[in-house]
Amino acid sequence: MSDPHVVVVMGVSGTGKTTVGQLLAKALDVPYAEGDAFHPPENIAKMSAGTPLDDADRWPWLDAVGAWAAGRAGRGGVVAASSLKRSYRDRLRAAAPDVVFVHLAGDRALIEERMAARKGHFMPPALLDSQFATLQPLEDDEAGVAVEVTGTPEEIAGRAAEALRGL
Repeated sequence: MSDPHVVVVMGVSGTGKTTVGQLLAKALDVPYAEGDAFHPPENIAKMSAGTPLDDADRWPWLDAVGAWAAGRAGRGGVVAASSLKRSYRDRLRAAAPDVVFVHLAGDRALIEERMAARKGHFMPPALLDSQFATLQPLEDDEAGVAVEVTGTPEEIAGRAAEALRGL
């Protein structure tokens, strides 16, 4: 990537979007934004109660993430946002056409183990099945890369940065 792009770190909950996103932003020397911070309180309450979000819940959140990405156009940035469906990524691209995606992908058992170990996060492991059921991996016509979540966060971020350089 020769120009600074806005990178959306996507994937199901528990893949390390926040940790890897922060490391990737540091490696790319651009600001990081936590996608969860763009959720309205009603979404956080719903997920905390173990209820999956529906599309109507997600549109305002995606619009807020998209607005941040659009504001960073030409200057770069990294934001963590699950972006599980193609339609969600299309919505982000409608706001910020030059965004690129890093899909953190991995084995369900590994991701469940990581989710069970983390503390203080509103997303319970019980919602992991709904996340995998919703997930639509990046398609060939979408700007982005898939990166396996095996290894340390630093290794994953390094693979992501290297893969982005190849775009």
